[in-house]
Amino acid sequence: MRRAACALMMTLCLALTGCGGQATDEVDQLTLDIRGEYLALERVTARMEVGADYGRRVYAYTMDLDWQREGDTTVTVTAPETVAGITARISAGETFLEYDGVSLETGPLDESGLSPVGAGIFLMRAATEGFIAESGFETLEERDCLRLLCRDPEGAPGEGTECTLWFDKDTHDLLRGEISVDGQRVIECTFTTFERTQGGGT
Repeated sequence: MRRAACALMMTLCLALTGCGGQATDEVDQLTLDIRGEYLALERVTARMEVGADYGRRVYAYTMDLDWQREGDTTVTVTAPETVAGITARISAGETFLEYDGVSLETGPLDESGLSPVGAGIFLMRAATEGFIAESGFETLEERDCLRLLCRDPEGAPGEGTECTLWFDKDTHDLLRGEISVDGQRVIECTFTTFERTQGGGT
């Protein structure tokens, strides 16, 4: 695990070296600090407002995320009322849908993150190990943020699946995430609560 973390940090350093514009020392240092913190995460509990735009259809959900590096990760739909209570539980690579005490195995969760249920897990994967192609400071609803863009290191900008993350500059909490495909935003998540447990229980 330690070797993997070191390799990721080295990759991140190389990626930041190639960034221009806002890639100041302050941006670079904050990016490294946040990546280091998220590499050490054990657990995140959060509430998300999730929007999914599939062209002709647009969906909106409220979900509770309980993400764990080791152990089960769950996503529970709390709104709209018609689907409230449905829970996706991911355990050892398998996914189960649970509702009113009934559990149904669905097979592996789509790792592309292009479903509302999978979005929170996809964003956490990007935050902890995604290749950072761009970084810079932005203001998001009057909050100073660090904005990171993650994508395939072999891909071109605006092509394939990209993930944009906004972290609070002071608390380092994840505030918002977007998933785009070929330059078109498909999923957007706003975190209304976000609580982290670092390695060692801090």
